Formats: sequence, structure tokens, C-alpha cells
Amino acid sequence: MANPKCSPSSPFHFIALSIFLLLHFNSNIIIVSSVVLIGLRNHHNNNNAHHRRPMLGNQSSCALFMGSWVRDETYPDYQYSCPMIDPQFNCQMYGRPDTDYLKYRWQPVNCQIPRFNGADFLMRMRGKSVMFVGDSLGRNQWQSLICMISSGLPSSSPTQFFRGDPLSTFKFLEYGVTVSFYRAPYLVDIDSVQGKRVLRLGEIRGNANAWRGVDLLSFNTGHWWSHKGSLQGWDYMEAEGTYYQDMDRLVALEKGLRTWAKWVDNNIDISKSRVFFQGISPTHYNPSEWNAGGMTTSRSCYGETMPMTGGTSGGYPGTYPDQMKVVQEVLTSMNNPPFLLDITLLSAMRKDAHPSIYNGDLTPGQRANPDNSADCSHWCLPGLPDTWNQLFYAALFLH
Repeated sequence: MANPKCSPSSPFHFIALSIFLLLHFNSNIIIVSSVVLIGLRNHHNNNNAHHRRPMLGNQSSCALFMGSWVRDETYPDYQYSCPMIDPQFNCQMYGRPDTDYLKYRWQPVNCQIPRFNGADFLMRMRGKSVMFVGDSLGRNQWQSLICMISSGLPSSSPTQFFRGDPLSTFKFLEYGVTVSFYRAPYLVDIDSVQGKRVLRLGEIRGNANAWRGVDLLSFNTGHWWSHKGSLQGWDYMEAEGTYYQDMDRLVALEKGLRTWAKWVDNNIDISKSRVFFQGISPTHYNPSEWNAGGMTTSRSCYGETMPMTGGTSGGYPGTYPDQMKVVQEVLTSMNNPPFLLDITLLSAMRKDAHPSIYNGDLTPGQRANPDNSADCSHWCLPGLPDTWNQLFYAALFLH
């Protein structure tokens, strides 16, 4: 296939303006965002929106995360046969009968962003390294990116894959590009002390040694901080020499994020590396969030086949995640804050895009009981994380 033309500009140059959260509903358009890229070409024949204060009427800016979901029959960009997709995310392989959820693209309110181009991504990133760091939502995005890149290359283009724990790496050998995932669901360290798992809220060196020298880092955390019982990933928390059997989970998240933020400020050379932070990915376990005034007996996203529209009252559907407020507070306190990939609201509109019971990790008995087994936290691939990566691509390269 023909190689796309590339801008000679640096792959890491862009200008962004971040503004604090303001939620507003306006007919079919959800307006709620804050990251504005300066210099993207505007197209006034499209309307849309996202999460933070709206920047409308500025013909020289693109509010990436303000917009709406638009049906587009040309999607998805790849098929479920992509070998990188975990069974947990491969909804079509495990029997999901509908495909409408694959036919939506995100349309920013005041501009048009180009379609993701895998060959272009590799040419701009030639010789560089990309690493996603965090939990399974980061792995969701990592696998999506590899599938999206691969779909734009000839099948003869050589690749290499190493799957490990905590580090897995995919290499596009022809371009010298590595795209890795480092599993660190809390970002900060977990140690074993006398057979007990200790979450070190003030320590990060054990994990962070693997992140040094990476050209492009994308971090995420969130869901694991709220897990309890058998899903909890630690036995004790430790902060400043004191051990805790538990503490307020938002306080713990903030302590851990401030440890991470300090490490980023002190160890990342922003003249050489770019840093992103993935916003909190929403869940859809409470149908009352999208069935206001309606009757429902369901306790999951099972059976949902369409995105939300602008019909619900109050702006953000349901309760805006407290974890996202903590993330925003910590990022704004940093000397060199990362680019916030602010996917929270646009993802909250996609109650239809979760694996639900179409998850290769479930038994037939579990699939027969969606209220207790449906996965309404992760996202199908192909699916919503492909949009996250299109926005990631736009934020990286377009100015």
C-alpha cells in the first residue's frame, strides 16, 4: 500500500489548553471537555462534544473531547481475528450477536480529525518506544493500538511479540517501533512482607525502573483502588512507615498518584519523552443511570446495543467519578503535567460497548446469569478503545 505523506514536524509537538470541569447538556450534544488542540482545521458542518469547559467559536482550535457519537458504516478499522485481542475483550468471537456498537465514531464539536493511519503512526514513531502502564483498561487500549497499526500494514511486514508479566512487548521490526504494556494496576509498588501483600503508597521505584528512557508513556489507574474482598489486590497499605488494614480509597488513590506524579516530574525529560494519562474509564452496572424514570430489572449492561444520546438530565450520565476528580487535582499540581486523554465522558455514553457476557473468560453457567457475571467495566475489541487511540493519535501528531 502507498505510504501516507507525513508532516516534517516533530512527532511530539502540539499545544494544548486544559480547563476545569464544567458539565452541560444541550439538546443532543454533551458539552464537557477541557483539552483543546490549537491549529487543527475546523469543519463547521459537524456538531459534537465532551467533558470540561466548552471552547466554541474558536476557529483555530479543536476541542478533542467535546462532541458526539456519529454512526459511520465504514468502521471498524480491523476485525476480531486480530490475534492480539484477549478472550476477555473479544466479543464477536464469543458470540455477541449484534454489530451496531462497532459502527460509531467520535466527532468533535468544532473540527474534523483524520482517521487513524497505522503506517503513518509507525513512520512518525520510527525508532521509538511506546509503553502503556497500568491496569487492564490500559491493556485494552494497548491491544487496540497494535491491531489498529497492524491493519494498515501488509501481512509481510515483520513483527515480534513477547508476552510476560509485568511486561509484554510487540515490535514492528521494519520501523524499529516497540509498543509495550507494563502491568502496574496501582502504579506504585506492591511488596511481599511475611507472606502478605503490602501496597506501598509512597514507593514506586520497583515499577518505575522499567519506564525509564521510554519515548512515549501512557499511564492509567483507578479501578483496582476500589476493589474489595477477593478482588482486592493487597493485604495492607503502607504510607510513611505506618501500616493500614484499610483507609478511604480516594485518599489512598491520591497518595499513590502523588508518588507517581513526583516521579514523573523528577525523572521524565520532557524534551525527549511524551507522557499521557488515560482518564478514568467508566462502568455501566446501574441501568438507572441511563433509564431515568424508566422501569428496569437489570443490574448490568447486558442487552444494551446503542450509545446514550443527549436525552438524560443533568449532563454527565449518572455520577461523575470521584476518582476522576482526584486525577485532575493531582495532574494540575504537577510541574510538567501529562496530556490528559480525557475519555471519561465520551466513554460514559457507550453503555453498549462492554463485553457483557460475551467474554471468553466466562463459563456457560456464568453467561446464563448476566446480572452477576456481565463485564461492564472493560470494552469490546474492536470497539471503544479504538476511539481512544484515534484521539491519542490526534493529540500526538496534529497541530
